[in-house]
Amino acid sequence: MTTNNADPAALAPRDLAIFVKSTPLPDVRALMSGDRRDALLREVFRRMPDVFRADRAAGLDAVIHWVIGDRPDGGVDRYQLEIADGVCRVSPVADREPKLTLTIGGADFLLVVTGNAHPVVLTMKGRLRTRGDLALIAKFPSLFDVPKV
Repeated sequence: MTTNNADPAALAPRDLAIFVKSTPLPDVRALMSGDRRDALLREVFRRMPDVFRADRAAGLDAVIHWVIGDRPDGGVDRYQLEIADGVCRVSPVADREPKLTLTIGGADFLLVVTGNAHPVVLTMKGRLRTRGDLALIAKFPSLFDVPKV
């Protein structure tokens, strides 16, 4: 890891974005396959409703599943976002039929949510797989205020 001893899960969104930008990709991969992964994912998803842009979601009623790979045990983490009535709710239980499923590796997920990688570029490179509503795929990135660094 980098010489910065800060716990990434405790960093504010912009500070996390700066941390990820300044950390070599192999170290980001190590972070997302290490013992701080669960805490970091929980914190990122806990904050998603806070950065949700309700003004850009008028009339949207959708369930979105994130499938995040590269767990230390070889498995994936699943999170569900439900967007309805201008509100974004997050759950670690993906129990509803999604309109959109986003499948991505752990490091790439962290790069996307911190604004250090563009989802379209990762999709074109095959590092982000999407399944579902094409209109929602196009709109999804604009629904959240991603940190600018």
